[in-house]
Amino acid sequence: MDIKKFTLALEQIAEEKGIPIEKIKESIETAIAAAYKKDYGEKGQIIRCKLDFKTGDFRFWQIKTVVSEETVYFEEEEKEEDKVKFNPEKHIMVEEAKKEKADAEEGEEIEKELITKDEYRRIAAQTAKQVILQKIREAERETVFQEYKEKEGEIISGIIQRIEHKYIYVDLGKTLAILPKEEQVYGEFYKPNQRMKFFIVKVEESSKGSNIILSRAHPKLVSKLFELEVPEISQGTIEIKAIARDAGSRSKIAVVSTVEGIDPIGSAVGQKGTRVSAVIRELGGEKIDIVEYSEKPEEFIANALSPAKILEVKELPKNKALCFIPEDQLSLAIGRDGQNVRLAAQLTGWNIDVKKIEEDESEEEIEKKVEEAEQEQEEAEEK
Repeated sequence: MDIKKFTLALEQIAEEKGIPIEKIKESIETAIAAAYKKDYGEKGQIIRCKLDFKTGDFRFWQIKTVVSEETVYFEEEEKEEDKVKFNPEKHIMVEEAKKEKADAEEGEEIEKELITKDEYRRIAAQTAKQVILQKIREAERETVFQEYKEKEGEIISGIIQRIEHKYIYVDLGKTLAILPKEEQVYGEFYKPNQRMKFFIVKVEESSKGSNIILSRAHPKLVSKLFELEVPEISQGTIEIKAIARDAGSRSKIAVVSTVEGIDPIGSAVGQKGTRVSAVIRELGGEKIDIVEYSEKPEEFIANALSPAKILEVKELPKNKALCFIPEDQLSLAIGRDGQNVRLAAQLTGWNIDVKKIEEDESEEEIEKKVEEAEQEQEEAEEK
């Protein structure tokens, strides 16, 4: 084995695969030690190897743990709890250990040099190659896992590779990820070689590598896209306080400025709507309502029902809110199939009930409607 060419090849692999060179060297030494044990060792032995990557020389040694009669039992003895069976290939009694090392203590590891067989260079080169490749693949998988695990909860760009039944496989560059059926958007069309942005929901490790679960339906995909398009959000001067989404149809986001003088809605929309339009394009035309967050529930709920104009919001017990709306705004407030009021409820965390009101209704008539709503709620709770 030409050690210089071998080392150069390892360095090239490490650079191409993004694997630390020391990790590869450690894997090779482990593989060679395993091959040595297979050919020359005994069952139970712990053998380690050190390979000089400059000269190509091997050094092997056997590891034995120092034990005492308090921690082990012997073949001829009855098995005892809290004790392990003595194995002369991996254990050495403390008395024997002291003959090799005067200050040897229980639990310590004693090293014993092993003879390096002359013919082992050839055997090592043949036997270890397959194991080395396996170790490199394992190290590569681990590196990929760590890289994408750190990106969990972020968005990533990928190219759709293929579509199989309920799953869509996405090429992220270094590995494939999965877009399962439940994370796909109804009405959104996917085709091979299409580049899209995805939200990384979860990254798990398996025997076959990393399982990376993507989403196009997750609400946070919307907020992460706004972070990319709106510098004030990524800088922290504008904060997204809440988000509600019917994926593929409509989203509502609540924004607030953390710095006086900055318009949160204007910043999110962008000049002539350029910023919000970029997000809408990425989401395939999904409508987006941007509303201003408020610490006052009445204001926040009224804003959340945008684009409808709300006359008044009354707080009721049990986190319920009664919203009075002009008759001509009622259908707008409720939305198609109740979508607008449903998303507003998700956004605010309040159970919203809308009531139409005539413009000429008096305060007394409004209060009567509030009392009726409270009475309805009490009766519903009693049932």
